[in-house]
Amino acid sequence: MFANMGAAVNDSSDGFCRDCLARQHGGERRCHRCGSPRLLRHPELSALHVAHIDCDAFYAAVEKRDRPELRDKPVIIGGGKRGVVSTACYIARINGVRSAMPMFKALEACPEAVVIKPDMEKYARVGREVRAMMQALTPLVEPVSIDEAFLDLAGTERLHGLPPAHVLARFAHEVEKTIGITVSAGLSYCKFLAKVASDFRKPRGFSVIGRAEAKDFLADQPVTLIWGVGKAFAAVLERDGIRTIRQIQKLERNDLMRRYGTMGDRLFRLSRGEDDRRVQPDHDAKSVSAETTFETDLATSAELVPVLRALSEKVSSRLKRSDIAGRTVVLKLKTHDFKLRTRNRQLADPTRLADRIFQTGLQLLAKETDGTRYRLLGIGVSDLTGAERADPPDLVDLQARKRALAEGAIDSLREKFGRSAVETGYTFGRGRNAHPSEAPED
Repeated sequence: MFANMGAAVNDSSDGFCRDCLARQHGGERRCHRCGSPRLLRHPELSALHVAHIDCDAFYAAVEKRDRPELRDKPVIIGGGKRGVVSTACYIARINGVRSAMPMFKALEACPEAVVIKPDMEKYARVGREVRAMMQALTPLVEPVSIDEAFLDLAGTERLHGLPPAHVLARFAHEVEKTIGITVSAGLSYCKFLAKVASDFRKPRGFSVIGRAEAKDFLADQPVTLIWGVGKAFAAVLERDGIRTIRQIQKLERNDLMRRYGTMGDRLFRLSRGEDDRRVQPDHDAKSVSAETTFETDLATSAELVPVLRALSEKVSSRLKRSDIAGRTVVLKLKTHDFKLRTRNRQLADPTRLADRIFQTGLQLLAKETDGTRYRLLGIGVSDLTGAERADPPDLVDLQARKRALAEGAIDSLREKFGRSAVETGYTFGRGRNAHPSEAPED
């Protein structure tokens, strides 16, 4: 559920439904389209772009996904009786189980719990799937752990055709539908408050903290909410009579620094919602890709090729925006029975052109359209390098050269008028000829 974390919710603020993404106007309590009560409203909704995404009870959620019979049972991920709890599902948490709790105490609190030994290889694999979906939203993804990351969605509205808040809500829906786990999201103007917001109402939470309300919201919170204030330092502050952030807000910076050194400066800034840290992307990323899962399985070239073209354009857009290119094109397919197929081809030179990505993917796809029904299609490039080496003029294939020039002209028009201003023959009319869900999720 949405929470306006500070001042009272402004019912006159425009917003949208988190379930069907329909825009909402006025003070309705339920979506006018689908009837859902999960409405997201905030006066600053369209101006915020720093996000924090955190998977809900990640290890336990993956196990419940793979073992549906455990859905309504308390699940603990951890070692033997001498071990500790790695994580616990929310049913187990209601019974008092917490991460890092000794296993014997966890079983005392919840004796009916199902205990599962951690499968880190599986969790890492699922974490990479979620990360890839994040990177399809923006190149500015800063991983924090296997199941959480910061994202900066500034400047991506033209690419996705939606403001950051809508993109995040759609992302959460797609993770749930495609991967089978849930996430919580926080949206704000800085990393500190985005993280705070994502923790506010788990699971399946989406909370927003704006600039105007930040200081007032923080005032009533305990000092332990501030990043870096653990049990030991909280005890020091308690000794000095400081328990709430409001008390810190009343102190001068010099006074705080005199008492607590550099930590005093952090207390001063974060207590006022001041955080200028930028989202630092994962520089070790090895590929850029985009994929989509279909509502109904597809098998024919006529169905798959338009989706491949649209995904190729999306990958190209991300490469151009990040000023990088890739030398190996990778096609990803998942069959109706969840078997994964990957095919790749190395190019003579790195590329960031949608046409080269698509044409190469088309050749790879031709060998796989053998009647097999697919539930997922993806395309990407790996072996990344700087864009300065990308796409030298082709002196042999003059048609490829013409297509490259045409693509540059299309990019200019889309930059000026939006992505829907120009469509290729492959993607034009796609909405009329395919189920809406077959279109790539931007």
